[in-house]
Amino acid sequence: MPEETIFASESVESRESIATSLRTVADKLEAGEPVTLAAGEESVTLSVPPRATFEVTAERETEGGHEELSVELEIEWDVGTDADGTNATLSIE
Repeated sequence: MPEETIFASESVESRESIATSLRTVADKLEAGEPVTLAAGEESVTLSVPPRATFEVTAERETEGGHEELSVELEIEWDVGTDADGTNATLSIE
């Protein structure tokens, strides 16, 4: 299935600012409210169903002597359905 990016934003932020953004998303998810992503004139509002697939990936990228680490958090669901998630529960400490 082809992928279409409907919103993208990238900026350098402090750890505190990143934590605030993650907390806002977490609060919206917990309350069952839609999550709105906005940057400049672009925005998208997404309603996450009660059950969805949560993927966490840690990556190391090296190129020309430069090393970059990343943590990617992804929430994924099929439009119009609720996932029934049967995999082991993730623990983030």
